[in-house]
Amino acid sequence: MADEANSLAVTLFSEILTVDQLLRNRLSRVLPKGMEISHFSVLNHLAGQSVERTPAQLAKNFHLTRGAMTNTLGKLEWAGYVHIRPDWEDARRKMVAISPAGRAARDAALAGMSPVISDIVEQIGTQKMGAILPTLRDLRIRLEVD
Repeated sequence: MADEANSLAVTLFSEILTVDQLLRNRLSRVLPKGMEISHFSVLNHLAGQSVERTPAQLAKNFHLTRGAMTNTLGKLEWAGYVHIRPDWEDARRKMVAISPAGRAARDAALAGMSPVISDIVEQIGTQKMGAILPTLRDLRIRLEVD
């Protein structure tokens, strides 16, 4: 029984990794010039926030090192997509907010991504897509524990 469970797990994670790679490749092609999926992810997160975030908070949200998040934020700041300022209460920290240009870039990315995602959902069917969401969410929650 353990061999069967291991085989199932290997097959499942192989499929998830392959889907991730294929989806990233397809979405990368429709993002605005110079934007990477990691950039879109951060902009999308910030667009949904009503408050500024610290780089450390963002790194934790995305399960990244602070260095990796600092690198991404540096690229986003250079492009004018985020504003990074010192924290007025603690000069050692910085605060990050999405800029108007960042909102526009995020909206442009969503406009490019929407037809791709809609086409995939249409081909598979909303019922099937909705059915796998609880399992994927449960898997994500269990993996986040570490």
